[in-house]
Order: sequence, then C-alpha cells, then structure tokens
Amino acid sequence: MGDGIRVRDVAENTVDDTVESKNGGIDGAIGQWDGWIDCYLRHLAGERNTSPHTRAAYAGDLAQLVELLEQTASPVPSPSAVRAEQLRLCLTRLYAIGMERSSLARKLAAWRGFFRYLIREGQLASHPMKRLKSPKLGRPLPKTLSESEVSGLIAAADKTSEGPLALRNRAMVELFYASGLRVAELCGLDLGALDASLGYVRVLGKGGKERIVPVGEEALEAIGRYLQEGRPELARRQREVSPALFLNHRGGRLHARGAQDILSRITAGAALQRGVSPHTLRHTFATHLLDGGADLRSVQEMLGHAKLSTTQIYTHVSAERLKEIYQKTHPRA
Repeated sequence: MGDGIRVRDVAENTVDDTVESKNGGIDGAIGQWDGWIDCYLRHLAGERNTSPHTRAAYAGDLAQLVELLEQTASPVPSPSAVRAEQLRLCLTRLYAIGMERSSLARKLAAWRGFFRYLIREGQLASHPMKRLKSPKLGRPLPKTLSESEVSGLIAAADKTSEGPLALRNRAMVELFYASGLRVAELCGLDLGALDASLGYVRVLGKGGKERIVPVGEEALEAIGRYLQEGRPELARRQREVSPALFLNHRGGRLHARGAQDILSRITAGAALQRGVSPHTLRHTFATHLLDGGADLRSVQEMLGHAKLSTTQIYTHVSAERLKEIYQKTHPRA
C-alpha cells in the first residue's frame, strides 16, 4: 500500500487521468489495486471530507485486503474482477487470527465503501460483498453504580441547589433509582400518576404502553417532601399551573434535557469518577434488583421491555460483578 501511494505522481484534476497514470506506471493487478485505492482515498478527502485519521484507517484496511488476496488468490484478481468467494476467503483468514468483531466490522465497512466507489466509477457491475454479512457486534455491558455511589449521588442532590430545587432534585434522583424510569417517562409524569398510598407510579412508556412500577419508601418520602414544600413554590412562578410532577425553575414541566443537565451537576458534586446519565440509574436499578434475587420477568415488566432478551443483558452485569467479588475475596481465585 505504501509503495503504491508513494510511486504515484498523478494529476489531481480528474480520476480518469489519475488511473491512467497509475495503470501505465505499474504492472499487474497489484498496481491496479494501489491505483484505485489511491483514487478512493482522494475521493474520501475531497468529496466526502473525511478526517485524516479515518483515511489512514481505511488505507490500512484496504492494504490488508490486498495482502490477503495475495495470500489466498492465485493469480491476484484486479479490483474489477474480484469475486465474492475470494473475499469470503479473506474474511475467513481474519476470523482465523482471532480479530475482534469491532475491528472486523470496521474493515468490512472500508472494503464495502471501496467497492461502492468502484461501481460508481464504472469498474464493477455489482457489489462483490453483497452476500457477505458483517459480524454482529456484541452489546456492551451497561455501566452501573455501586450502592455506595448511589448513596453519594443522592446526598449530592441535596447540596447542588437550594430550597425547592434541592427538594425536586432529591426526589428526581430517588425516583430514577427506585423505579428505573427512562428520562422521558419521568419527565412525562403528571401528579395523578403517583399513588403514594399504594407505593406505585403509573408510567406511559414506549409505544404508548402503560405499566405500573413500584416506588420504594425512601423515594416516596423524598417525593412527599418535594410535593409539600418544594413544588408549590415552583408552581407559583408560572401563571398557568402545570400538571407535571416535576417542574423546572420557572414552574413549567421539566423536560429531558433539563433533567440530564441537573443530573450532570449532581454527579459533579458527588465527585464520581465517571459520568452518570438517567440511563445509568436505570441500568443500576435493574442490576441491583437482580443482584438482590429478583426474577428476570419481573425486572422486564418494571423496565417496560417488550422482549426478555433486552433485559437479559443485566444478568451478564450481575455475573461479571460476582466474578469480580470472587477474584478479590477467594484465596485461590
């Protein structure tokens, strides 16, 4: 790859002139690969305005494709003659060396983009990777907080604001952790959604589906203080009273962006080593329930997941935590 780009001294005005120069100066299929890769990188820089970092990564991915073709195909096909089965062999080689799925997916994306470019330039009639599937990327494990980190976050909620806003912030964080609500669900709650006597909140989730989620005693106490001492003062700041459970500093409904900003300030006040989003608290809610022995179906219902497979990711988090505890505490771990 490096020699191919270094040898080129081509006009930048037209792709045709560039390719003619390359094909005339270097013999064989490898020269054609180098020439078209160079054209593609120029295309990425000029028309697509991709970053130098991205172009360097794609250059390496395409150089490796040429190397793999040299190892698996005899003779090496030109870019316009490469076949799906030859590319499948290259892919098999990458699997064989244990390449991570994320790296493999990026390489295949670079290859696909290159062949789309060749089709655009009239060098290929159809995409040779049309039937090659990219590897499925494993879902990253959700980031969660420990119980002590949650306690620190809740304590910080009292200190980042004053008066009614401090009461609201405490109630908001308590409810996020107690019920695992999505930020849009929490901000969408009206006063009538909470039944403090029975200890649950009625939530309108994705797709307009309603569910009932329990609310713990500590969260109910924090919400009760907010409703008695904080919300009335906030409500007086707006002429038309909002039905929303959580109000902003002007007395209107607190929206998702506002809730996220508040949580960011609280996180900074708690001096946590990582960022905390509303979804972090949702993940933490689910993981702590499973750690405490809750069954997966119940957690699925409380989270409002349509599929059990979506909830199962939290079992992996619990397993990882158990493994970590084991390794730290068992004398022969």
